[in-house]
Amino acid sequence: MAKVQVMNGNMAAAIGAAMCRPDIIAAYPITPQTPIVEYLADFVIDGKLDASVSEVESELSAMSVVTGASLAGSRVFTASASQGLSLMYEPYFRASTLRLPVVMAVANREMISPQTLWGGPQDTLSVRDAGWLQIYCEDNQEILDTMIMAFRLAEDKNVLLPINVCFDGFYLSHMAERVEIPEQDDVDAFLPKYVPEHIKLDPKKPMAVDPLTNGYLLAEYRLKHMMAQQNALKLIDEIDAEYGEKFGRSYGGAIEEYRCEDAEYVIVTMGSMTGVAKDRVDAARAAGKKVGLVKVRIVRPFPGNKIAQALKGRKAFGVIDRNVSFGWNTGIIYEEVCAAMFRNNELVPNVPFIAGLGGEDVTGEHIDYAIDTVIAQAGDPSQHYTVWLNREDKGI
Repeated sequence: MAKVQVMNGNMAAAIGAAMCRPDIIAAYPITPQTPIVEYLADFVIDGKLDASVSEVESELSAMSVVTGASLAGSRVFTASASQGLSLMYEPYFRASTLRLPVVMAVANREMISPQTLWGGPQDTLSVRDAGWLQIYCEDNQEILDTMIMAFRLAEDKNVLLPINVCFDGFYLSHMAERVEIPEQDDVDAFLPKYVPEHIKLDPKKPMAVDPLTNGYLLAEYRLKHMMAQQNALKLIDEIDAEYGEKFGRSYGGAIEEYRCEDAEYVIVTMGSMTGVAKDRVDAARAAGKKVGLVKVRIVRPFPGNKIAQALKGRKAFGVIDRNVSFGWNTGIIYEEVCAAMFRNNELVPNVPFIAGLGGEDVTGEHIDYAIDTVIAQAGDPSQHYTVWLNREDKGI
């Protein structure tokens, strides 16, 4: 029977990772991620987890350690955030192009400068095209459950790619809520032992890894890499459904649709702001406004077809970003959604919003304003300026 505890998001990530029985753990401390690996180190010291924890001198070293361990056939885990993620960029890119199923938790944090420690997904979204899978969580229960599903997805023989399990720093990493912990035997049945077949360094069976490649061979690598990402897009729905059957919790797979069945207007969100957004959608419904919500869970690969299907035929939609897309004067997810709509030949009036930068609250009042702005945009296909919800002057 599942246990229930009140815990913060970092503990949820650590317990989820520990239940997957990693062989090697390597990470370097950085706020707000640090407690994840501290908890895991405690589990090892207390005899609750049979794993080796590698003490490293930097995030670059941490990613290098788990890369080597994965090449040797181990199940591996690491964690980071913000500047730490930036420092490990070279081996981060290498892990994906070597097709290594590394699982890494990221307690999302803003990037410098100006100096800030507060939550926001700018760090992982800035490296979204480095070939990793990326899943974003709404609450602490989803963190724990997604961690278990992440190992299953990354290690699937039709995927074999590293994955980020991302969640808002401080809003989730350090805030506590009710979390159900599944039984270890059930997790073991859901997640089989990792036995690599595509690559494993063994002195008795020498093989070349990462040789110098020409253009034709490199193109084949990239093509197969992108095919694996598309396989992951299909598998995330299947794995989520199977997890729901076994553990009683599922999250919609690539996206979650909330009250969208008859919605005329839709708000698109990602991460921890989704909870308050759902509350305000309920309030809008009570006021007679046919509003729904789409939560983006996976950003790479981007579920463009599913999002276009969810938004087509609506009178208007809006995307609330907790990040910026430099050069586009909007948020990153807004641009991704617009690209998906264009590729699917769907023209729906829309509004881009930016909110919550630097750890600022995204409040119910902000969501209400966004909903009313989207409703006012119905029937007007012209480009709407970006609305900055945390600013008094709102638009630029």
